[in-house]
Amino acid sequence: MAIEDKIKDLLERREKAFLGGGQKRIDAQHAKGKLTARERIELLLDEGSFEEFDMFVTHRCTDFGLQDQQYLSDGVITGHGTIDGRVVYVFSQDFTVFGGSLSESFANKICKVMDQAMKVGAPVIGINDSGGARIQEGVLSLAGYAEIFERNILASGVIPQISAIFGPCAGGAVYSPALTDFIIMSKNTSYMFVTGPKVVKTVTGEVVTEEELGGAMVHGAKSGVTHFVADDEREGILLIRKLLSYLPQNNLEDPPTIPNTDPIDRLDDALNYIIPDNPNKPYDVKDIIHSLADNNEFLEIQRHYAPNIVTGFARFNGMSVGIVANQPNYLAGVLDINASRKAARFVRFCDAFNIPILTLVDVPGFLPGTAQEYGGIIIHGAKLLYAYGEATVPKVTVILRKAYGGAYDVMSSKHLRGDINYAWPSAEIAVMGPKGAIEILHSKKIQEITDPAEKEAYILKAEEEYKEKFANPYNAAKYGFIDDVIEPRNTRFRIIRAFQTLATKKDVNPPKKHSNLPL
Repeated sequence: MAIEDKIKDLLERREKAFLGGGQKRIDAQHAKGKLTARERIELLLDEGSFEEFDMFVTHRCTDFGLQDQQYLSDGVITGHGTIDGRVVYVFSQDFTVFGGSLSESFANKICKVMDQAMKVGAPVIGINDSGGARIQEGVLSLAGYAEIFERNILASGVIPQISAIFGPCAGGAVYSPALTDFIIMSKNTSYMFVTGPKVVKTVTGEVVTEEELGGAMVHGAKSGVTHFVADDEREGILLIRKLLSYLPQNNLEDPPTIPNTDPIDRLDDALNYIIPDNPNKPYDVKDIIHSLADNNEFLEIQRHYAPNIVTGFARFNGMSVGIVANQPNYLAGVLDINASRKAARFVRFCDAFNIPILTLVDVPGFLPGTAQEYGGIIIHGAKLLYAYGEATVPKVTVILRKAYGGAYDVMSSKHLRGDINYAWPSAEIAVMGPKGAIEILHSKKIQEITDPAEKEAYILKAEEEYKEKFANPYNAAKYGFIDDVIEPRNTRFRIIRAFQTLATKKDVNPPKKHSNLPL
């Protein structure tokens, strides 16, 4: 065969591979409001940067007539490219080929790009759209999943791993995304569950739809499995690109710093008045975050889940910073099981990838009640405490208002190796709030007073004395637990100066195989 014919043959094979399961199935994919595997990669990566691996791989199964159904690429597109000029590895499952079901060859392709990503120290992005294991291949398919899981585990904390769910993801397939750092789901076109509606009905009698069981908003608001809920796939892909702009390539690099056009000494007089005079009145901590960050930009993580704590990324003088903030607008910013888990996971991610942490504190304590205690609030609260205490990245804390009891300790206090701890003049740092404290400290005297008016006057006076003595930042500052009490409008500058000072910080934990955090 002449070289011209060989080249023609190559181009024909490529053309066939580009069609996946065929034009009819591509049209069906589009009819569902979904993009194809290749269209997703084109949107995700810089134009012309994609280098594909294993286009000519096919499955090896000869059972159930599968030998007569061969598709090039075998249901997953793999390779590498760039996002904003930075190398990433990607795999994109192709629902048009056997419903995106995973075969031995399919799994081997994914494992290959993950191995390559680990060698070069680059992020891995997996786009999931799969019916699950390819039943015809039996245990080989199950083994393929486990091979992927093992690589997810070994890559954890070494390279960023991001999963996009843009279609079905069920059964064993859900555990690979669950092992990655961030999950993005799209509304109405994606779902995740371990067992589907039919099995649920058979076993428990519950009647539930796919959307109700594992849709994007279910995992965004109720389970906390997903970190972002996108209106559609295009928005989800833009979110991935935005997210990566805050992250380093691997755990040996610092996160990217970009040129900053926002003055570091920009003052915001509104911050001086944002904390209400009434300590029980809420405000939105996100207003403070937006005010402090470069160009008022903040990428929130898990926006719909445990809204009593806010997590996400911002920049300060161009430097990527992770933010954890109590949210007085929801449950008074109290720490509960879900908020503790959400924040602990985020803090550990930032620490793994050298991203400094800013903590904004306004927390009245932990949520009381049997539901929390039976659910293990002790263990879950300890996760957040553990994450902060273990973290060696620069940690700057600003106490905005309340910092009561054990919650004061947990929220990146000086005692958990907080590097620079500031407080606003409105800060109240104490074992508990004035009302609860007086009920305990003056219980005997209060019981002795029989006249209601006299009792009320006594309580009010005692509360004022308590506030003056304890419900302020100066008692903690007296002991050096607060480095400075700062004017709110100048907070941005003080934060930036603090992180600049901490840029060369070195802190190490004792040598160990691994920790045994309270899971």
